[in-house]
Amino acid sequence: MQLHNLPVAEGAAKPEKRVGRGRGSGHGKTSGRGHKGLKQRSGGKVRLGFEGGQMPLQRRVPHLRGFKSLSPTRFTVINVGELEVFEANSVVGEEELLAKGLIRKKGLPIKILGNGDLSKSLVVKAHGFSQKAVEKIETARGSTEVI
Repeated sequence: MQLHNLPVAEGAAKPEKRVGRGRGSGHGKTSGRGHKGLKQRSGGKVRLGFEGGQMPLQRRVPHLRGFKSLSPTRFTVINVGELEVFEANSVVGEEELLAKGLIRKKGLPIKILGNGDLSKSLVVKAHGFSQKAVEKIETARGSTEVI
């Protein structure tokens, strides 16, 4: 048996519609295309987005500006005020933050932001710091370390 000898499954192939073969066929004269106009002609298709001369949607809607990354770096955010729960002169890293319940997941990058006040000297280890957070930690005689 060869591919060209295989029979077509019953009901799988419809007979081709024969248009323009007389009135008796039901598709005679204009061949089901109606009278006159663009869609009656050969190759007559309206281009994508054409709205009959009306200002098309893609020109009516204002342009979107800016850029949104498809793979942004998502930080676990902690404010300086939340670090007040640690004892003075201690080292604060991912393990310590997880133990105190300030972060939920291990492995995500941590960023320290400057909201709140810090009165203790701490060595803070994180993946990112805001300028305000660095200032507040250093005024409390602590230090920052980027992992």
